[in-house]
Amino acid sequence: MTPQQTDYRGILAIAGCAFLWSLGGLFIKLIDWNAMAIAGMRSLIAGIVILLWLKRPRFTWSFAQIAAGVTNAVTMLLFVFANKTTTAANAILLQYSAPVFTAIFGAWLLHEKPKTEHLVAFPFVAGGMLVFFLDDVSAGGLVGNIAAAASGLTFGLYFVFMRMQKNESPLESNLLSQFIAAAIALPIACFLPMQGSVTPGAIAAILGLGVVQIGLAAIFFARGITRITAVQAVLIALIEPIFNPVWVFLSTGEKPGSNALIGGAVIIVAVTAASIASVRRAKGEMVRAEVEAAS
Repeated sequence: MTPQQTDYRGILAIAGCAFLWSLGGLFIKLIDWNAMAIAGMRSLIAGIVILLWLKRPRFTWSFAQIAAGVTNAVTMLLFVFANKTTTAANAILLQYSAPVFTAIFGAWLLHEKPKTEHLVAFPFVAGGMLVFFLDDVSAGGLVGNIAAAASGLTFGLYFVFMRMQKNESPLESNLLSQFIAAAIALPIACFLPMQGSVTPGAIAAILGLGVVQIGLAAIFFARGITRITAVQAVLIALIEPIFNPVWVFLSTGEKPGSNALIGGAVIIVAVTAASIASVRRAKGEMVRAEVEAAS
């Protein structure tokens, strides 16, 4: 496998992961349980799926493995809390400050300095996100906004710690994070008022969340993060909020506004251009290395 093929496979894996992540809103709308019950059951099911895939997980208990597990668990719980205490637009927008944190901590911990195309993409991604939610952003709840911003920090760190395991098996970190999240959320759910009921539709939706939206996505993510840099991966993952309005439209009939379409287009173009530029850069560096070796 050549380096450029590896990059393309990594890009496709992370893109597939982000696509599956975007299904969360569709499934959650079909479940009227409290947030902790949804988060806990989703993680418990996802953990079982990942465990079945791994069969014999290899826990090294290294700093990177534990840190990735903890940061992902915290991210999932913070994001659920943020969605209940501020607007969904605020929660998503603030969480997707993650590329900035990934670039900062990636340069420090991984020595993976952002390339020119990534630095150019950042303002376009930020601008696209602002336009995308221009009609929906509000002051929201202060506590919820803080939680969403904190989830952006932990989400960015998660990419860095997963990338730190590029020569290992990072999927164990995701497995660990699911069981941590379930162990925290499910007991809390027991003390919260029960909402809704356990219907066949709710069961199907929670299985969709655990098996597809988190479990299968985690497998894609683990495959992709070992092949591309943390910054590139988090940029590609920004396509997740772009697909959300599509699923909302399919489930509720709500049509995305013109701002959503414009902002989404800006983000997709910026991420796609940065990804293609990175692959071409890798190919050029490989060719130059071959020429130097031959001479």
